[in-house]
Amino acid sequence: MKKIYRYGWLLAILLLCSCKKFIEVPAPVNVISSANVFTSDQTAIAVLSGLYSDVGKGIDNAGCFVGTRGLSLMLGLSADELTSYTTGANYVAYYTNILAAQGSGNEYWSPLYNFVFRCNAAIEGLNEPAADALTPAVRKQLLGEAKFMRAFFYFYLVNLYGDLPMAMTTDYKVNMLLSRVPQAKVYEQIISDLKEARDLLADNYPDESLLKTSNERVRPTQWAAQALLARAYLYTRDNANAEQEATAVINNSFLFSLPALNEVFLKNSKEAIWQVQPTTSFFNTEDARTFIIRASGPTTDSRNPVFLSSQLLASFETNDQRKDLGNWIGAVNVAGTIYHYSYKYKINLGNLNITGAAAMTEYQMMLRLGEQYLIRAEARAQLNNIAGAREDLLAIRRRAGLADGTLTANDKNTLLSAILHERQVELFTELGQRWFDLKRTGTIDAVMSVVTPIKSKGLVAWKSYQQLFPLPQSDLNKAKNLLQNQGY
Repeated sequence: MKKIYRYGWLLAILLLCSCKKFIEVPAPVNVISSANVFTSDQTAIAVLSGLYSDVGKGIDNAGCFVGTRGLSLMLGLSADELTSYTTGANYVAYYTNILAAQGSGNEYWSPLYNFVFRCNAAIEGLNEPAADALTPAVRKQLLGEAKFMRAFFYFYLVNLYGDLPMAMTTDYKVNMLLSRVPQAKVYEQIISDLKEARDLLADNYPDESLLKTSNERVRPTQWAAQALLARAYLYTRDNANAEQEATAVINNSFLFSLPALNEVFLKNSKEAIWQVQPTTSFFNTEDARTFIIRASGPTTDSRNPVFLSSQLLASFETNDQRKDLGNWIGAVNVAGTIYHYSYKYKINLGNLNITGAAAMTEYQMMLRLGEQYLIRAEARAQLNNIAGAREDLLAIRRRAGLADGTLTANDKNTLLSAILHERQVELFTELGQRWFDLKRTGTIDAVMSVVTPIKSKGLVAWKSYQQLFPLPQSDLNKAKNLLQNQGY
């Protein structure tokens, strides 16, 4: 694959201890010291490049965001976006909202904390005197990337598990004794890291050397930090700051715009704020391979295990072009039964010519401009800027072919409901946005008390504690100060 990932083996050695679960990390053994790794631009860059490489992998290969058990799929099953075709126990557990400390539901804890650990190691290494040997601009960019990525991983941890142990060091003796701190404290750290990252990161996309600009949008920039900061502020109800950060991104029309629907998820699209380059040889994105159902239909294994739910399909308005077949939704007809699937990414077949980025046409989207319009619309509505909120909402709806006249909301509560609905049809199957939206807006009990019995064919009733996932029992057994989430 592209040279950006060429030195990933160094990271594997440097962070050997990250192969262990967060709570039981032993002292590092046989590790390349920071005195070696962080004295060379090339090897220091490789530390963060290896992190991005793993973010683009499935859960069986050190990742957790993409593919057959990635967060887009599993959180879509947990919410009301996807229907499980497979009867595999892991998928059914998420689909029927029956998770357990010793079963499904805890498998994202360890990969995400391993990512946090790697960020901590990079931050420590970059702050060592030995790192003075780095080119100052490279050191600054890498420190910003590490701070951004730590915030990114903690954002997913806090939204999946609630109160968290805040690991800010690689000292395993300290980490083993951590107890959980309230979500508000976690968000304080997320926001602090993102504000630092915003000031450290480049304002344009760097190339592999981090010293020149690039057309590749695969490394975080100032704008990625501001985009995630806008989201964090929205989630913590700091609407004034959410509006401010989203506005900064939206106003950068040189880099970002809202392209046509079928140009959004292309590699280096004008909507992309940050993307991850796929790393599976001969393929584009893992999400395309997972969501696009082949002509033979969905499968009982993990190849194409899900299709779009009737609840999601019914949420699209008449004339919404996002639901038109060939745009963001596809369909197959199998013996008279039609299965709809997410078609945001369109290239699911292998291609022997894909031996590097040049032959790829799609990258995995991590942050995009459309969400920023919806963040600002919601923040403005909460601030009683009804006209501004409505214009932001209309920007997204116009792109989808919906006429202005279909949105007549002029009061705050009606407009907020319209924005939540728009998020549902705009951000479906994108890294759990719907699941998180239901939780943060306090609508999850109302929605899931209807949806869960439907998904389980009447066998399971929704319980409010299920909005948080269980911690691994194995970690609870080893960490005396770590407590399980209620209900598990």
